[in-house]
Amino acid sequence: MSEQVSRRTLLGAATGLVAAGLAGRSAAGTDEVDRLFRTGIIIDGNLAAPLDDSAPLDAEMAAKVRASGLTATKVTVVGPGAGYDETVATLAACGRAVTLSAGVYAVARSIADIEALRGSGRVGLIWSFETTEMLEGRLDRIDEFAALGVKVMQLSYNTASPFASGVMTPQSTGLTSLGREAIARMEAHGVALDLSHSDERSSLEALATATRPAMISHAGAAAIHNHPRNKSDRLLKAVADAGGVVGIYDLSYLTPGPAQPDVEDYMRHLMHALNVCGEDHVGIGSDAVLSGFDTSAESLKQWDASTAARKAAGVAAPDEGRPPYVEGLNRPDRMKVIAAQLLSRGVREPAVAKILGGNFLRVYRQSWTA
Repeated sequence: MSEQVSRRTLLGAATGLVAAGLAGRSAAGTDEVDRLFRTGIIIDGNLAAPLDDSAPLDAEMAAKVRASGLTATKVTVVGPGAGYDETVATLAACGRAVTLSAGVYAVARSIADIEALRGSGRVGLIWSFETTEMLEGRLDRIDEFAALGVKVMQLSYNTASPFASGVMTPQSTGLTSLGREAIARMEAHGVALDLSHSDERSSLEALATATRPAMISHAGAAAIHNHPRNKSDRLLKAVADAGGVVGIYDLSYLTPGPAQPDVEDYMRHLMHALNVCGEDHVGIGSDAVLSGFDTSAESLKQWDASTAARKAAGVAAPDEGRPPYVEGLNRPDRMKVIAAQLLSRGVREPAVAKILGGNFLRVYRQSWTA
């Protein structure tokens, strides 16, 4: 793609990303996992999908996408600093990439679109924004991008916006009056509210303002590792009490450095969120590369350069630098690994089905009606 969806898509789609033999191999051979993926709707709350608007995906990459077992995933279209014109162009490029994917992808703009994808072999892509620069503080831009198929938006990234403060804002502004208007505008146009990068004050005020369930599509639990990108129990419970969903991510912020977090680290955050929020309000929001992050020396060099640029721009979170993956989940079928882990810890199949996608589907259903 001439303009990649995000730096993770760029780095993830560049080369073969997963160790030979991983793609397509089931993470667990249990009947329960197979049944969940055969009968359920599997949704990742945030994932970088390999996209190319100049040519179809090659056979290896297409196989990795299908090996994910996903019905749909939310995809962040542009990163920090992307203005209006760039965002419009990138959305058009994303649409071309889906058309060129030869049935690997479909755009998901409605619940009916997602439900139609079950068992089809295609993965639905839900366009979303993490930043607000493309809105330029204008509420009518929400209407415009909603019409272009953007179904999830945030009020702020790590830094403050005209709508709310972010997790790295030195002194919280909370939800602004324009932010309250933005929430009403999102609800009027069937756009789901995501609070992943908003700070605690802004998030709590947004939850008090919204009339529909909101989500934290990708975060961790601050009680397990205290980091600005991880959320307090108070906020996790507030999202659940408002009927929303919290997706647990695969990022290095799950643990202190320097080592990469592993599956056990991931499950500590997921099980904690389940204990705080309940089985109806937790999901998976990997915030990783669908096909797996390329750990080659060249890829890591690119990642380090990208991280340095983010730090220079002031949008990086503390301790940012370790690559975006969890040891043991850096593979297309990471959701099957998580399903097996949940089952092994005594979580019942119906609850696992909700965590794997049912909870995100419910929140989309409640928030996407204009």
